[in-house]
Amino acid sequence: MKRSRIEAAVTAAREAFSRVGFALPPFADWTDAQWRAAGDCHAARAGLGWDVTDYGGGAFEALGLTLFTLRNGLAGELRAGRGFCYAEKLMLVGDGQLAPMHRHRSKVEDIIVRAGATLALELWPGGEAGPRRGEPVEALSDGRPRRTDPDGMLRLRPGESVTLTPDIWHAFHGEGGAVVVGEVSSVNDDWADNQFEREIPRFPTVEEDAPRTTALVGERMQTAEKTA
Repeated sequence: MKRSRIEAAVTAAREAFSRVGFALPPFADWTDAQWRAAGDCHAARAGLGWDVTDYGGGAFEALGLTLFTLRNGLAGELRAGRGFCYAEKLMLVGDGQLAPMHRHRSKVEDIIVRAGATLALELWPGGEAGPRRGEPVEALSDGRPRRTDPDGMLRLRPGESVTLTPDIWHAFHGEGGAVVVGEVSSVNDDWADNQFEREIPRFPTVEEDAPRTTALVGERMQTAEKTA
């Protein structure tokens, strides 16, 4: 993925979040030097900050996602069942931009449409063996059970949400425009907890065609310890 496209995606997300009145924390603007100066602080160890991916496909507008991790605990705390056991993200999902089919091995998450168009989710039951297409899913949506359509789709409008457990495979895209999406979950571990239906990279390989001004989580944590 080209560095210039990453920087453009971050700019677009900043503008979208600002339009809906969501102010980002100070570390959203930290440079590489500021992250290095912060040292082994919690924000660095927990992987807070910007995350842009094309999942290795090279076609970001069709397959990709822009995320900002606002808060996150550590895997060790989650395993211990005490401490900082939750996470929060903010995402910008483009019109027709797909986050591919995947599940989480342990994470439970609420996907919340904060603003924009409709978020279209494709949901199927299943575990490690993969999604069982053709079987309906019943998931909590704003605290009440809601069943998917026969094609596996569940559509959320601004203000609506769905709770996804590890036995629910999911993919999603914006429908009718871009969508600002929130995520509230148990601890997020993008290095070990994601299972994609087909083997694809979670973080992109970056082509340096422009100056790097945004310190991406994946780049910052390549050689860092991922768990406590």
